[in-house]
Amino acid sequence: MLSLFQRKRPPVAGAPSPPPATDLPKGLLRPEPAASLLATPRRQKLLEHIWQRTSLSRKQFAALYRAPLERYAELVQQFPASESHHHAYPGGMLDHGLEIVAYALKLRQSHLLPAGSTPEDQAAQSEAWTAAVVYAALLHDVGKLAVDLHVELADGSTWHPWHGPLHQPYRFRYRDDREYRLHSAATGLLYRQLLDAQLLDWLSGYPALWGPLLYVLAGQYENAGMLGELVVQADRASVAQELGGDPARAMAAPRHALQRKLLEGLRYLLKEELKLNQPEASDGWLTQDALWLVSKTVSDKLRAHLLSQGIDGIPASNSAVFNVLQDHGIAQGTADGKAIWKATVVSASGWSHSFTFLKLAPALIWGSGERPAPFNGSVRVDSEGQVDTQGTSGDAAASTMEMPADIQRSASAIPAEATRMTAADGVGALFELLGGSHAYQSSSEVVKQSSVQAAGDAEGSPVAATGGEPAVIDDQPSGPHFMAWLKHGIQTRRLIINDAKALVHTVANSVYLVSPGVFQRYAQEHPKTAFLSKQDKMADWQWVQKRFEKLQLHRKQDDGLNIWTCEVAGPRKSRRLHGYLVEDSRHLFDNLPPNNPYLSVLQSVTRR
Repeated sequence: MLSLFQRKRPPVAGAPSPPPATDLPKGLLRPEPAASLLATPRRQKLLEHIWQRTSLSRKQFAALYRAPLERYAELVQQFPASESHHHAYPGGMLDHGLEIVAYALKLRQSHLLPAGSTPEDQAAQSEAWTAAVVYAALLHDVGKLAVDLHVELADGSTWHPWHGPLHQPYRFRYRDDREYRLHSAATGLLYRQLLDAQLLDWLSGYPALWGPLLYVLAGQYENAGMLGELVVQADRASVAQELGGDPARAMAAPRHALQRKLLEGLRYLLKEELKLNQPEASDGWLTQDALWLVSKTVSDKLRAHLLSQGIDGIPASNSAVFNVLQDHGIAQGTADGKAIWKATVVSASGWSHSFTFLKLAPALIWGSGERPAPFNGSVRVDSEGQVDTQGTSGDAAASTMEMPADIQRSASAIPAEATRMTAADGVGALFELLGGSHAYQSSSEVVKQSSVQAAGDAEGSPVAATGGEPAVIDDQPSGPHFMAWLKHGIQTRRLIINDAKALVHTVANSVYLVSPGVFQRYAQEHPKTAFLSKQDKMADWQWVQKRFEKLQLHRKQDDGLNIWTCEVAGPRKSRRLHGYLVEDSRHLFDNLPPNNPYLSVLQSVTRR
C-alpha cells in the first residue's frame, strides 16, 4: 500500500477563475473550487475529525481521502441533498457527504473486517476496508446529481455530472418526473469522477471487500453485507441529526436487509395464515414450477405483518409493495417487466377463475422436503387483458378476509420519504425486527389482553356498563383496541417516541399523538379497518380517529377543538405537527418520559 502514497498524483482539477459576482446574471450560481467550498469552520472541523478517525499521516490522508473529498466537493457544489426532506438547503449535499463519512468511520471502528477471517488477515486488510467504507459513504447520494436535478449552464447548455466539475455559472431545478430509488442505481455513472484508477486497482486486490463495494456502487445495499449496513446506518445518523433526532440512536441500530425481512414475512404468512391450493377460497396456488399468490391479499397481509413487527418504511400502496418485491428478486417479472401476472386458475373439477398474481420461485419459501404438494389443476397465464397494477382485479373471491377487492389505501398513508428502502429513517432498524411466529402471536395476544383493560378505562365502555365485569375484546378494530395497541407498541419499543419521525411525543407533560400518522399506522397493521370504514363511508384512518375521540381520553382546547398544533424546531429549520393531547398519560405510560426538547405546543396549555 505504501507505493500508493509514493506515486505522483495529479492535482485535483480546479475551476477556472470565476467572474466577479456582480457580473453574474440573476439566478445563476458561481462554481467554486474545493478549497473555497470546504473552507467553512464546520466543514473544516468535519475534515479534521475524518482525518483523526483514519489514524494516517497527513500525506497518506491526502492520497487516500482528501483528494476524493475535494473531487466530491467540486462535483456537488451548492446542490441540496434533497428538495424538501433532509439537508434541503444550498450546500446540503456537501454537508451530508462529509457527515456520512464521519459517521461511517465511527461505526467502522467497532467492526473487525472482513468478518470471520483471521486476525492477521483483518490487520492486513484494515486500511483497505476503511477506505471502502469512506468511498461507499461518500458516493451514497451522488447519483441524485444524474437523475434528480436538471442543471443549466450560463450558455444555455445542459450539464450532466459525468461531464466533470462545473466550469460555468449554473442554475438548477428538481425534475418533476424523477424516480426516488433511481439515484442509487445511478451511482455507477459517477464513481470514476471521485475514485481514480490507482485507488480502484488497490481495492480490487481484496476480493472480500471488492464484491460488496461493487454492490454498493450499483445501489444493491441488501447484497453488500456489512459494508452496505455501515453506509445505511451512517446515512440514517446524518439524516437524524439534520431533522432534530438522535444520531447516536440511529447509529446504534442494527440494519437488517429488506430482502430478508420480506422473505421472512412471506414464509411466516404461508406457514400461519395464507391458504394454498383450495379449490375456490384460496390465497394462492402452488404448481410444479411456481408459487402464485393473489396479489392484493398477500400485499395487505404482508404489510400488516411487517408493521406489527415494528418495521417502518413499508410502502402504503400495493403497487409500491409489488415493485419492492420485484426489485429485490422475490417476485418474478412478466415478459414486459411488470410485477403483476394475470392468470386463470382451473381446478380438476372444472372450476376456474381469473386473478392477478405475484409469481415466486418455491425454493425461496421452502427448503428441501418442506414443500407442499402441488395443486391438482393448472394456473394458465392470460395472454390478453390489462393487468391491474394495484393488484385488485379478481382478488375478492380468493381472499379469505372479508374485504371487498376495490378497497384502496389512502394516498397519504405514508409520506413519500417513508418509502425509501436503502436508507430508512431514524427509527426503522432499531431492533431485531423479524422474530419467529411465536413472537408475532404473543404480541397479538398481549394487545388483545391489554384491550380488555383499555375498555375498562374508557368512559362508556362495556366494563362500566356491566358493573365492572371484564369486557371481552377480540382483535377487531375499535377505540379500546387502538389504545391497547398503542400502549403495547410503546412498551415493546415498536413505536418509538420523541424521535424525528415518531408518531408519539411527550410535550407539556402530556402525551401527544400525531394525526393522522398514528391512526394510519394502526389501520395499516389492521386491514379489517378498511372494511369497517367503508361501511361508514370514510377513510380507514378517519374511522380509527373517530373511535379514539369517542373514548374522551384527549384534552380539548377552550373553543372545543380536538387538535393541537406543535412546532418542531430542528437545527436549521422548523415544521409543524397536528395531533391530540392525551389527558392522562397513565393510559400509555407508567412513568411519563421527559418532554421532547424539540417540540412545543403553540396554543397555551394549562394542566387541569
